[in-house]
Amino acid sequence: MLPYSLGKTLIIANPTAHSGRGEGAAIFAMRFFSSFTSTTSTCEVRLTEYGGDATRMAAMASDYQTVLALGGDGVIHEIINGLMTIDPAQRPRLGVIPMGSGNDFARTLGMKKNDPEAAIEQLLQGEQRTIDLGKVNDTYFMQTLSFGLDAAIALDTTDRRARSTRVGGSLLFVTSGLKLITTAMNGWPYRAQVDGEEFEDTEIVFAVQNGPTYGGGFRICPRAVPNDGMLDLCYSHDRTNLAHSLALFGLIRFGRHQRSKVLTLKQVRHVEVEFLNGEQAPCQVDGEVLLAERYVIDVVPSALSVIAAPGCGW
Repeated sequence: MLPYSLGKTLIIANPTAHSGRGEGAAIFAMRFFSSFTSTTSTCEVRLTEYGGDATRMAAMASDYQTVLALGGDGVIHEIINGLMTIDPAQRPRLGVIPMGSGNDFARTLGMKKNDPEAAIEQLLQGEQRTIDLGKVNDTYFMQTLSFGLDAAIALDTTDRRARSTRVGGSLLFVTSGLKLITTAMNGWPYRAQVDGEEFEDTEIVFAVQNGPTYGGGFRICPRAVPNDGMLDLCYSHDRTNLAHSLALFGLIRFGRHQRSKVLTLKQVRHVEVEFLNGEQAPCQVDGEVLLAERYVIDVVPSALSVIAAPGCGW
């Protein structure tokens, strides 16, 4: 259980998160901590202005005890990449005030979504835990990395959120999936090495997870937990027709796809992926675009201290 005070605290907030509600949530958080001075020793709020801003702010936070990420998975992703540049002995713990559409990392931590008052209450009663991170090439991820169809869907949801769609959460992922699923039936040929085992296949779904969900609650790797020293992998190894693909899409929503004969789920520590014939499959990391010719993926055990909701389940 955490001490009541979060210590010297920095809130890094995306003001445009959750259709512009992030700024109001940041104002509320600052007023709360200013009113209840025993909850922090000092508290500062910084608003991001452009992509990469949160990474820069977090990288300079070595003199803080707690960094709170206010926003969606995108700003959290930036912050963890900033925090990981800090020496472990000085690295602040991370807390989350979820204000996003997907909020998948918040689900992993058991945090209340898009309710800053409830989330702050959880933080003050929360449990400090150490989690693993994934690392792909030079980029850390706290929740998800995927290629192919699921990545194309995730990136489409990011683009639609940027255009201020009123649809959010898993419904946003569903509607993007129904739009794109017919375009990915041929897949992308690739070569992979998974913990030393090499194989070639044609990929439609290839997801590497640190937490169980992506896309606003789709349970792609339902057994994944972020503190077991492993990453969880779900990949397709056989093509299916459109009807079967649509059925799998529905099963994945609730984590009921684990017995599928066209999917493999396993725990891994090291993965390498290279796409063949000069093709570049869509790739997303925590909802952000990632482009490379070759991807080297590793688990980084016990990388970061976080504040999880009381009794979050892992």
